[in-house]
Amino acid sequence: MADRTGERWFEAELHRLQGEWLVAHRREEQQRAEASFHRAVDVARRQNAKMFGLRASTGLARLWRDQGKRTEARDLLAPIYGWFAEGFDTPDLKEAKALLEELA
Repeated sequence: MADRTGERWFEAELHRLQGEWLVAHRREEQQRAEASFHRAVDVARRQNAKMFGLRASTGLARLWRDQGKRTEARDLLAPIYGWFAEGFDTPDLKEAKALLEELA
């Protein structure tokens, strides 16, 4: 739909949701899920969409944690979490903080 209409407001979120769905329903497609998360992170960076970038990075970091890539997960998520100076009571930032604490 985004390709057809040219609307890109939620493109990063669409890729993140695809990654989350693949992780939950198609465990054998982890490579495809990882690619979806990477694309979501890239789109969010290009659009300077920090919250969508945090969500996508959290999803990718969780996937990497589950694959035993704890250092990579922490190295991805920590700087993105560090972008934020407020809103630490939001569910997305709470989830990212809890994951970072688990990865420490």
